[in-house]
Amino acid sequence: MKNVLIIGAGPSGIFTALELVRKGGNFNITIIEQGNLVEKRVCPKSKTKECVHCKPYCNITSGFSGAGAFSDGKLSLSHSVGGDFPNLVGEDVAQEFIDYTDTIYLEFGADTHVEGAEQTDAIKEIRKSASIAGLKLVDCPIRHLGTEKAHQLYFDIEQYLLNAGVKILANKNCSDIIIENEVCIGAVVNGEKMYADEIIIATGRKGADWLDEMCRLHGIGREPGVVDIGVRVEVRNEIMEKVNNALYESKLIGYPKPFCNKVRTFCQNPGGFVAQENYDNNLAVVNGHSYKDIKSENTNLAILCSHHFTCPFDDPILYAQKVGELTNMLGDNKILVQRLGDIKSGKRTWQSELNKTNIKPSLTDAVAGDITAAIPYRTMTCILNFIEQMNVVVPGFSSDETLLYAPEIKFYSNRVKMDKNLNTNVKNLHCLGDASGWTRGLMMASVMGVYMARKLLENN
Repeated sequence: MKNVLIIGAGPSGIFTALELVRKGGNFNITIIEQGNLVEKRVCPKSKTKECVHCKPYCNITSGFSGAGAFSDGKLSLSHSVGGDFPNLVGEDVAQEFIDYTDTIYLEFGADTHVEGAEQTDAIKEIRKSASIAGLKLVDCPIRHLGTEKAHQLYFDIEQYLLNAGVKILANKNCSDIIIENEVCIGAVVNGEKMYADEIIIATGRKGADWLDEMCRLHGIGREPGVVDIGVRVEVRNEIMEKVNNALYESKLIGYPKPFCNKVRTFCQNPGGFVAQENYDNNLAVVNGHSYKDIKSENTNLAILCSHHFTCPFDDPILYAQKVGELTNMLGDNKILVQRLGDIKSGKRTWQSELNKTNIKPSLTDAVAGDITAAIPYRTMTCILNFIEQMNVVVPGFSSDETLLYAPEIKFYSNRVKMDKNLNTNVKNLHCLGDASGWTRGLMMASVMGVYMARKLLENN
């Protein structure tokens, strides 16, 4: 019986274990997770009304199912969305695994309804407007779990794994991996050595910097990756009504002048809530949630500007962290919010001004201020020009009262070099999910886990 050690209980790690169990593989599986089991993950903010900076780890970003348990829970059902994994295994293979993984989510209670699956006249009109604006509308059907429904779904998966004999060790910190003669044989967990035949690192977006450190320390092959820096935009539902009804989530991509960085929309939440997440280094970043049963009067979505650094700089994660730290400093370690009209006027936003607008911030403890004093000029210029392009698709999107929250940062490791069997240059070591730099989002990370399991089964 092979011993498999999975570091990180995010979607990619979970679905590796799940597929191994479902296919009846002869494996002894252990999952290490620095946070809590999903049923113990509770954010105090629902009662305190403001972030209390939970220690040792933020319950939103750490724990079984990763940030997915507290996200809006959208499953992108197209290989065109979710990172570069299709480039590694082929688009047809990736789509085949997306379709299969989707059936697993359905078995565990995912909503059967799919948003944006039909090419309606409304979608065609949105695509036409996007083309006029110089943007590309990406066709991607969405299965929406909802934040509260995601909790239940991942709890059911957790219980399924436990009942199948998978060991899930919560509140355990992995400080290092053990490599001897270019072979990975285990990991150091809470100061003790744990050995296994196959080691899988699936630490998620939150663990991207840790994996990057492991790559530097142990000579694990990697190549420069991309980091996304941006803002979360909030408008009233009326502004986004046509897009929300037709697509639920509009995935738009542009390359606004003068810099032509890739800028995209991400994680759209109709009737949703802007939220704060905290990383281990006390970095506060903004995100968005959308519930099935609880709705706000606003829609929020991220606008992200991609940065791909070249020689001599090769540490995009550090760069993004510094941008986030500067933004946090201006907001007294809270999320900054600013009206778009104030940015255009070259002034900061004051709380008294927020109180007079039609849009009531759904992140009630965000600090009114000036995000342009922290976000780099190139990034901010790309975002503002993209917002004007968005206004062609969604009239009113660039109104003066539109709210921008910062920092919205998506950390991805420098991409780990792997072959089609997900082997690194270190024997028996595999890296999955968003931390690996190959995926972005719940579905593709889950797919990569299923694919990993299939490769282990083939070689068993």
